[in-house]
Order: sequence, then C-alpha cells, then structure tokens
Amino acid sequence: MAQLADLEARVRVLEDIEAIKKLKAKYFRCLDKKLWNEIEGCFVEDAAADYGPDIKLQGRKAIIEFLKNTLGQEPFISAHQGHNPEIEITSDTAARGIWVLNDHLIIKTIATLNGWGYYEDEYVKENGEWKKKSTKITRILEEWLTTKR
Repeated sequence: MAQLADLEARVRVLEDIEAIKKLKAKYFRCLDKKLWNEIEGCFVEDAAADYGPDIKLQGRKAIIEFLKNTLGQEPFISAHQGHNPEIEITSDTAARGIWVLNDHLIIKTIATLNGWGYYEDEYVKENGEWKKKSTKITRILEEWLTTKR
C-alpha cells in the first residue's frame, strides 16, 4: 500500500508541474495578445513583480495596470517565450520555478529590443489552481536596434 501512495504522490507532483507550465504559457500568450482580463487569473491578489531595477510592483491590480500601460499601448508589439523550466514543488500548495526568457519587443518607428534572461517565479495553489505569487526578471543581454525613419 505504501508503494501506491508513493506513486500517487509522484503523479500529483508531475500534474502540478504540468499545470505550472500551462500557467506560464497562458501568461506569455496573454501578454502578447493583450488579454488583460484573462491575465489577471494568472496572479494571486497580493502578487509581487520585479520587472527591472526601477519596476517593483505590489498587488495584481498594479501589475496588470503596469502591463497595460506599457506593453498594451501602441506602438508596442511583443513576443515572449519561456524555455527550460526548472520547477520545484515545495509543498502541496507552493512551488518555485526558473525559466529561460527570450522576448522580442517592437516599438513601431522607434526601436526593436531582443532580450534574454531569466524569470524566477513563486507559485501558490489557490482553490486547486496554480497562480503566480511573485515574478522577477533578470536580464543577461539586451540588443536594441534603432528603427530608421
């Protein structure tokens, strides 16, 4: 019987890891398609975000407003990708993950940014659903190209 319980626990961890991967994919899709109402569901209410040296945000509402007011405005177009997830389930309701980030941002008629770095996320399971508790981007390389007018 102990073997069955162990197997069930291992399957639950794999299911949780897969759910977190889907959450991150949804986050990227919503960012790029500017689905602000849908992206709200990716975060807990008191989530925190660190999007760079001068961009520290507290609360889901502040995070969504920041995203809307930057990536959501013309002339921004974005394409975000996350790769090679390192996800650790730390309890039945908590996890953390590190993702390789590649993003491509176009600011029409001004510039293009190709960026590489890492996302460090903390997750919590709320009412049976995984959500972001915190997220932090650490950039390791940015390539800016000025657009000719």
